[in-house]
Amino acid sequence: MKTIIPGQNLPIESVMAQEQEALSIKHLESMLQLEGSQPKLVGANGQEIPIPESVYQILHQAVHALALGKIISVVIQDRELTTQKAADLLKVSRPHLIKLLDQGEIPCIRVGTHRRVRFDDLMKYKEERDTKRREGIKQFTQFLEAEGFYDDESSELDQ
Repeated sequence: MKTIIPGQNLPIESVMAQEQEALSIKHLESMLQLEGSQPKLVGANGQEIPIPESVYQILHQAVHALALGKIISVVIQDRELTTQKAADLLKVSRPHLIKLLDQGEIPCIRVGTHRRVRFDDLMKYKEERDTKRREGIKQFTQFLEAEGFYDDESSELDQ
């Protein structure tokens, strides 16, 4: 299935594993999980080509998701993003992203009058934000438990 993302001219290919591929995908997933192995591609002429680490990571994630029955889409991103693309990736409004840039929370590059956000900087911010959120939820849950509003027995009843 091809999808075009607004603002990009690049199609996104979505892939879903066929039922008859399930066994092969599970076998491939187990091979990719082996520690210390160096996966290689074998060309038509028998030449072995080591898979670079970045390609291996993508392959591993894709195979794992397919093994779980999920649909895979690969989205190609530039190293430098417009503020709208950066906001979309963070799932925030563009004005909120601009505020974060102005406050220095996320570094940006000026190209004339436009701002650009490096993908690496954006992902670093996102990871730090998500870590802070998880820690806040953990602390709030601990507070609720200490105050008697939440305990293991009541959480088992909710399930």
